[in-house]
Amino acid sequence: MKFRPCIDIHDGKVKQIVGGSLDDVKGADTNYVAEHGAEYYGRLYRNCNIPGGHIILLNKAGTSEYLEDIRAASEAMKEYPGGFMIGGGVTDQNAEEYIKLGASHVIVTSYVFRDGEIDYERLVSLINLVGKDHLVLDLSCRKKAEDGKYYIVTDRWQKFTNTVLSLDTLDMLSEYADEYLIHAVDVEGKRSGIDGELIELLGSWGAKIPVTYAGGVSSFEDLRLIKELGKDKIDVTVGSALSIFGGDMDFKEVLDFCI
Repeated sequence: MKFRPCIDIHDGKVKQIVGGSLDDVKGADTNYVAEHGAEYYGRLYRNCNIPGGHIILLNKAGTSEYLEDIRAASEAMKEYPGGFMIGGGVTDQNAEEYIKLGASHVIVTSYVFRDGEIDYERLVSLINLVGKDHLVLDLSCRKKAEDGKYYIVTDRWQKFTNTVLSLDTLDMLSEYADEYLIHAVDVEGKRSGIDGELIELLGSWGAKIPVTYAGGVSSFEDLRLIKELGKDKIDVTVGSALSIFGGDMDFKEVLDFCI
């Protein structure tokens, strides 16, 4: 189990938010706003030699705030070229530019899901632009009470698609991506514990391509459970609970645990 670092950017600032709360009008419920800029975290992760992290741009694409997010992200990538993947508003119009800015991969969800369905034409167009080895699919999901299944969500986790996150879905989409990033949206940012059922599902798939889980990590017991339930095949990112984001889990101890 590898530790995957993160930088979430909202209004040009590094923040930790409650995952399902992001709203274009109301903003978001915020756990932490960093004193340091994104470049500080880029430098920190480079010095600790922990690549494969993700930068998520949380504002709506096309807004002035989104441009501020891009500015901040570019500063982080200057500090750690090739050390980050970047997601949030990625389309065929900007994917190549993010790679040129220094991202190792682009992360996409909403662009490849249209009207709740997988748009394979868009997916293939992205592969033709940046290559499968530079594409990460964000399959972040929420559970529906009606049937107890996990559904992939889009538009900053506000809209349910018709696609169930299942072993068959993971198999099918693995032909189009280098990695998966999967937030358990119902627990993301709440520091209330992990989604063990989702982790068991991911662990049973066997990580045929790399899979990073995010959501709810609040203790070293949570990390132990992820390692156990995920059969030591699932990587992890920790946000609000981490000491560098105002939490109680010491950053260096987390790195040591995940080695």
